[in-house]
Amino acid sequence: MDLYCYVVTYDISEAKRWRKVYQVMQGYGEHVQLSVFRCDLTETRHVRMRNALDRVIQHDEDQVVIAKLGRSTPEVLGAIEVLGRPRKFELPKSVVV
Repeated sequence: MDLYCYVVTYDISEAKRWRKVYQVMQGYGEHVQLSVFRCDLTETRHVRMRNALDRVIQHDEDQVVIAKLGRSTPEVLGAIEVLGRPRKFELPKSVVV
């Protein structure tokens, strides 16, 4: 089962919807910054995440950016550059399906 690394960022115009998006994302990845998550997902989990977000946001007011970085490998995670406070990204130890 291949895992792919994604960075998901969002700009949600209403606080109540922002909390809903945050809750959805907690089930899919690692909270990195205020509106940023890093996720290791199979293609199926990616589609489920995208559909869950699609149901929560207002398409004419909100924006979610999903960037697929490639397969979740130490090289891909090591290529994520962080300035300021150090942060180390690690591969998941187990996958919940």
